[in-house]
Amino acid sequence: MLSKARIKWIKSLEVRKYRLQHHAFVAEGPKLVGELLPYYAPLYVVATREWLVENQHLLAAVGEVDEVSHEELKRASLLRTPQSVLAVMPIPASDLQLAALSSELVLALDGVQDPGNLGTILRIADWFGIRHVLCSSAKASASGATEGTADVYNPKCVQSCMGALARVEVHYCNLPEVLKEAQMPVYGTFLDGKDIYGEALSSNGIIVMGNEGNGISAEVERQVGRRLYVPNFPKGSLTTESLNVAVATGIVCAEFRRRS
Repeated sequence: MLSKARIKWIKSLEVRKYRLQHHAFVAEGPKLVGELLPYYAPLYVVATREWLVENQHLLAAVGEVDEVSHEELKRASLLRTPQSVLAVMPIPASDLQLAALSSELVLALDGVQDPGNLGTILRIADWFGIRHVLCSSAKASASGATEGTADVYNPKCVQSCMGALARVEVHYCNLPEVLKEAQMPVYGTFLDGKDIYGEALSSNGIIVMGNEGNGISAEVERQVGRRLYVPNFPKGSLTTESLNVAVATGIVCAEFRRRS
């Protein structure tokens, strides 16, 4: 039986304030939960009998488990169409050791605010074997609003990254300061950058991708040593103004890996 208190707790994790308070996030669906379970020790799992029977071998490290009907699961789910299992996972502690990443290819996201874009970028990182993603922390702007990269544990991001959280570590940080300290090449994408297909690219370094509307911020731009541009085709022709940040990330990562 799923109690009202449990439902209230799960529903509260849709809000970042309560995710931080409880150090927990929600993952739903057999594929996503199945991918995360070997890497996380869930605080709580609620699932149908069918799922529990089929996945008994994955539940040894789970804190608590409740068996429920589809109707009960629907009351707790954050999705429009619930799927047989919901897990409350602990948010892991971030331990950014920049020196240890000097030989790796790393992604840095400067104010990517759409959770769907962030989730897609994590899948891209996972696909291309990029194990660390740096994200700009929220900060106060002149208008009083907060700016920064979206919360990776937002339910929309968790669902869209399709298990990449199991293999990609996400670090929220003061991005300009971290880039300043980095002992490795720092690349960034700009409309006035140099054609990526004609530039020398290293097998290690930090690739910075900017905000959906404003690109890379001035603070971060000052730390970028190598400016890149993904050209349209035919070069110089009239096409759409720019690429979606997740699409651009996929193109850039593919070109770096092609050269390595």
